[in-house]
Amino acid sequence: MDSSIDDDSNKLMNMGLLLLATLVVAKLISVLVMPRSTKRLPPSLNAWPPLVGGLIQFLKGPIVMLRKEYSNLGSVFTVNLLHKKITFLIGPEVSAHFFKAPEADLSQQEVYQFNVPTFGPGVVFDVDYSIRQEQFRFFTEALRVNKLKGYVDQMVMEAEEYFAKWGETGEVDLKYELEHLIILTASRCLLGQEVRNQLFDDVSALFHDLDNGMLPISVLFPYLPIPAHRRRDEARKKIAQIFGNIIASRKQAGKAEHDMLQCFVDSKYKDGRPTTESEVTGLLIAALFAGQHTSSITSTWTGAYLLCNPKYMSAVQEEQKDLIKKHGTKVDHDILSEMEVLYRCIKEALRLHPPLIMLLRQSHNDFSVKTKEGKEYDIPKGHIVATSPAFANRLPHIYKDPDTYDPDRFSPGREEDKAAGAFSYVSFGGGRHGCLGEPFAYLQIKAIWSHLLRNFEFELISPFPEIDWNAMVVGVKGKVMVRYKRRALPVE
Repeated sequence: MDSSIDDDSNKLMNMGLLLLATLVVAKLISVLVMPRSTKRLPPSLNAWPPLVGGLIQFLKGPIVMLRKEYSNLGSVFTVNLLHKKITFLIGPEVSAHFFKAPEADLSQQEVYQFNVPTFGPGVVFDVDYSIRQEQFRFFTEALRVNKLKGYVDQMVMEAEEYFAKWGETGEVDLKYELEHLIILTASRCLLGQEVRNQLFDDVSALFHDLDNGMLPISVLFPYLPIPAHRRRDEARKKIAQIFGNIIASRKQAGKAEHDMLQCFVDSKYKDGRPTTESEVTGLLIAALFAGQHTSSITSTWTGAYLLCNPKYMSAVQEEQKDLIKKHGTKVDHDILSEMEVLYRCIKEALRLHPPLIMLLRQSHNDFSVKTKEGKEYDIPKGHIVATSPAFANRLPHIYKDPDTYDPDRFSPGREEDKAAGAFSYVSFGGGRHGCLGEPFAYLQIKAIWSHLLRNFEFELISPFPEIDWNAMVVGVKGKVMVRYKRRALPVE
């Protein structure tokens, strides 16, 4: 009995040794005989456990992870997220290809598929690149200077009407107030007066359901049958019906309005085909999503920083006084364009707090990058390639005291955002896929804050706001309470 057990044990041991020897020989053959890869791959994040460690670190907070790994690995490194590899390019020295590469090399479509249920079929990331480029042309035409001038008049009117409802003194949540004003302005400029005057509450509630239907899990599983997604899909159908009725009514009455809705209705593809009602609806939803959050978040941060920095508050007030002396109380597109000090204050708030903290592309071809230290890396085809405006905008070798609010860093003579070359400042992206709505956003925020600076005194009575890292579009956490007092800015 004992001898048979010993025999079995010896057989198992011999089999184990044979298997081990086979594996060792196979490894030696692969090293000695198989051709070695000549690729200079970026360093990888060594996370534990091996298969999901990178994902766990990423989900804990991408900026925390980037801060740590940039220090450890440098400006180019790869993170394994389950079956995906994401290679980060941090800083202008290595991100030029990210922003300048043609769509055939680095594409948006695959990585932004989670937007399709919200925007709808047949637009933006649900069409091939050639059609998407034509649709982006529609946006460009809707945002030309002659169009923007008309939008500014509507922005100024909305701001005047909204703040006229405030009392002589009071306390408000500035974040809440600016969010509501921005959606009103967007409704008038983008969606049309029918929505603004008659259907605002209905459409606003539907957009709220659309917005809440874009969750972190939606990025991985955009069609998961959860309540938020079902509400999103139902809201999308109702919005399509509303805009279909508005378009039909305008065509029947022969009316043409000055808004983005009308621009999209009148747009035609190169082959002469007009846009469909479904396409117009999808493009409007995309426009509102692109602009609403960015403008309200940046407006709030701008106010918070001005209220905590008397030097810059005084500077923007002096600029407003000078413009009142020059133009009277009138505010239009050209006058807003003269507000350089206010522009730099907004730009600095946006540098510190870009709402989109990650930009992504899908790599379809190998490419190489060289770091500022001279190291060269080959990025393989198939990797997701990423950069982070939130991290890149605070690199200390580009920006002096990068965590400090200092709008003068953009003033003539300093221009820190240009010192390291293109793509040093990427709050609005850049290159082939730079944000088309950047001029609209600055005009909208200037229109709001020029009115507030000219008509109110403010005091921040809550703590300086924190960043809401849990939101899909990273914004302001909690309330931003201010005490206001109505007063005309003294010019003399």
